[in-house]
Amino acid sequence: MPKVKTNSAAKKRFKRVGKNKIKRASSLRRHILTKKTRKKKRQLRSGKYICKTNLKAVSLLLPYW
Repeated sequence: MPKVKTNSAAKKRFKRVGKNKIKRASSLRRHILTKKTRKKKRQLRSGKYICKTNLKAVSLLLPYW
């Protein structure tokens, strides 16, 4: 039986926290920041959780995490 490999792109982007939660970074923070308000940019700093609909797909990319 071959080894199961962790997806390299996924391990850089996601972190497993708790039992059934995976944390991710917020999007919309790379460029075109001048038109975004100070409040919006501050709120985008905090991390978010993967929603339930994507949880299974992301978990398959991180088998041993």
